Amino acid sequence: MGDRAEPEAGRLEQLARSGPYLRVLLLAGLVGVPVSAVAFAFLALLHRLTALVWEDLPADLGLDPVPWWWPAPWLLLGGLLTGAAVKWTPGGAGHLPIDGLSAEPVKPAYLPGVLLAAVGGLPLGVVLGPEAPLMAVGAATALMLARRTQGTPAAGIVGTSGSAAAVAVIFGSPLVAAVFILEAAGFAGPKLTKLLLPCLLSAGVGALIFTGLGAWTGLPVSSLELPGLPDATLHVTDLLWTVPAAVAIAVGVREVHALGRRLAPVAQRRPMAMALTAVAVTAVCAGAYALLTGRSPVDVLLSGQDSLADLSRDPEAFGIGVLVAVLVFKGVAYAVSLAALRGGPIFPGVFLGAAAGVLLSALPGFGAVPALAAGMAAATAAVLPLPVSAAILVTLLLGADAASMTPVVLIAVVVAFVTGRVLDRSRTGEAA
Repeated sequence: MGDRAEPEAGRLEQLARSGPYLRVLLLAGLVGVPVSAVAFAFLALLHRLTALVWEDLPADLGLDPVPWWWPAPWLLLGGLLTGAAVKWTPGGAGHLPIDGLSAEPVKPAYLPGVLLAAVGGLPLGVVLGPEAPLMAVGAATALMLARRTQGTPAAGIVGTSGSAAAVAVIFGSPLVAAVFILEAAGFAGPKLTKLLLPCLLSAGVGALIFTGLGAWTGLPVSSLELPGLPDATLHVTDLLWTVPAAVAIAVGVREVHALGRRLAPVAQRRPMAMALTAVAVTAVCAGAYALLTGRSPVDVLLSGQDSLADLSRDPEAFGIGVLVAVLVFKGVAYAVSLAALRGGPIFPGVFLGAAAGVLLSALPGFGAVPALAAGMAAATAAVLPLPVSAAILVTLLLGADAASMTPVVLIAVVVAFVTGRVLDRSRTGEAA
């Protein structure tokens, strides 16, 4: 991803040194207003459809809790819609989730396929998050609004700013959105300040519009956030356990991704067949989890946002057996979704890291909150090797505990990042 971004980064650096830069900066701020409105509508639609399928309809039918077989028909429909989008729409409904997130602008012609795969898959149980299609919606909308910039160096900066505006609230902070996108694009050094300004401006405007639309419409739009965590004190034993915990979680996450990478070439050759296979595997995993644990199959499905909130609010409700089951079954469903479906890879990874951290908190001297923080940080750094973004995202998620848990977060991010690099090099035969 960094190699592909280099030519574009050079063009943007040339633009940043030129006179029209202030006009581009103003355009990025203006684009943030309509982009955030479109992103708000997109997230509100996803939230409403998710609630309809997994809460309203089961309640109306007297199915409480959701039975083990409930996900199967919805996932089948999601697989058909996603497979059709991948196979028959321009752009293949966006990039593969197994490749991470791309900060490259998305062509407006690709937007119908992206929307069909997202709306047709994510609310119906696909184990991916909304961040990737949301970035695509933001970038494509920005480019449509700024048609005159297409084919010029300004197009890249406008598209990137649109992505920042769209994901500002889903990550819970405009700062996270801007840093995340720029780190993903490979910007560094002197380029960073000049290219960060439009993204910060657009993300800030987007967050403001999001907040206003939420208050005005009353529509719920979820973001990646945790409820208030109990006060926690950091001990030396927490720091000592963080290192092996981060290594173990990074290895586990990389193994999940390795499975997805082995399946991805087959999915590219036979998108419809693999999409249906992926949702079938996901349905089996969700049903098996529900039958074994007596809990709702929803724990294994979707992005994990709501399950993450439940886990952090009451970790004792998830016993050791339940945590092991959710890690195994959601991990498998996550791997096949990464390979064959469409969505973002971050949210399920954060949940799996949190679940692994809570499981490891059973170790003597490893507190629940430090273990949760270490798990989320290690998984985020392993899912997407963007250490600065991972550290900022998890730190902000921890809320009032952020200051005391920062050492754990930073150690876990660094250890997981290095572990991931070593694993990557060992698989390619390079010297570690």
